[in-house]
Amino acid sequence: MLVDLKERADIKRLVVSFYSKIRKDRKIGYFFNDTIHNWEEHFEKLTDFWESNLFFTGTYLGNPARAHIKVDMEHQNSISEYHFGIWLNYWFQTIDELFQGEMADRLKHNARKMSTHLFLRIYQARKSATSN
Repeated sequence: MLVDLKERADIKRLVVSFYSKIRKDRKIGYFFNDTIHNWEEHFEKLTDFWESNLFFTGTYLGNPARAHIKVDMEHQNSISEYHFGIWLNYWFQTIDELFQGEMADRLKHNARKMSTHLFLRIYQARKSATSN
C-alpha cells in the first residue's frame, strides 16, 4: 500500500525517480541534459522547490520562470505545450508509483498550475523579445 508524502526525504525520492525518467526521454530529456551539469545540486534545488510548494517551508529561493525562459531561449524558443505535457505525464506517473493521498494529489494539482504558468511566461518572453 502506498502512503502519502510526509517529509523532505519523500520529495527527494520523488524528484530523483522522476528525473531518472526525464533524462532518458528522447523528446524532452535533452532540454535537461543540455542545461543541468550538476544533477545532485539540481536535485537539492528541486527538492527545495517542491518542499516549499507542498509544505510551505520557504527553502526555495530561485526564480523558475526566469530559469525556464533561459532554457527556452538556449533552445531557439522551441519549448511547447507538448513538452510540458510530457513532463506532466511523467510527474503524475512517478507520483502514482510512489505515493497516494492528499499531498500527492496536491503535488499533481500544483504541477498542472505551474506548468501552465511557466509556459505562459515563456510565451510572454518570446513576444517581448520580438517586439523590442
